[in-house]
Parts: sequence; structure tokens; C-alpha cells
Amino acid sequence: MADATPTNRTVWQADQQDPPRAGVIREALRDIADPELGLNVIELGLVRDLVFDTGKVSATVVLTTPFCPYGPAMIEQMRRKIAETAKEPATITLSPEMWDRSMMEEGAAAEWGFFGGY
Repeated sequence: MADATPTNRTVWQADQQDPPRAGVIREALRDIADPELGLNVIELGLVRDLVFDTGKVSATVVLTTPFCPYGPAMIEQMRRKIAETAKEPATITLSPEMWDRSMMEEGAAAEWGFFGGY
């Protein structure tokens, strides 16, 4: 893990359940990027929660826009990456929560061209 850990990081239930395992999944999900924005799903804060259940992993995600054209493909990529990394079946629930740039990791907004406190 890099020395500079972002301070605006989404805390998952899995972070309390099994911190090392949650960290491995978080890092694996950095491989999945929004093709339009060029930032990964962790930098964007799209994975709102991750929970370890008996024999499965569940994630709750949001999309940057309700009708994101890449949404279904990214959701499936996330599901597969979580299942592959956890070595257990994974499910994804799409949250009705609206995404906004405050969900992004610290520093990611500047990379995307946003300034002013994000």
C-alpha cells in the first residue's frame, strides 16, 4: 500500500470485519476504471459498502450518473473482481444514493479537474 493513504476514504463494514482482506479487495478494485472519466471505482468512491457474509461477499455501489452507459459493465466487472479476489461468490446492489464528487478520494478530484476543497 502507498504511504499516502487518502483521508476521504469510504469505510466499509468489511474494514471492521477483516481489515487485511478488505484492503486486498479495495486494491484489486482499483483495476476497474470508469472509461469516460479515467478514474477507478475506488478513487470515485463508487463502492459505498462491502460486507463479508458466511460464504459470500456483498457490495453496495453507486454510479456517477443514473443512466451511465458503462454502468452495467462496470458493475459486472466489480462483481467478478470481488468474487475472484475474495474467492467467494459476490453480489452487487445498486444504491439509490446519488453520487457526488465529495465521495471521491482526496486528491482524485484535482486529477479530474475539480478544485475548491475536494
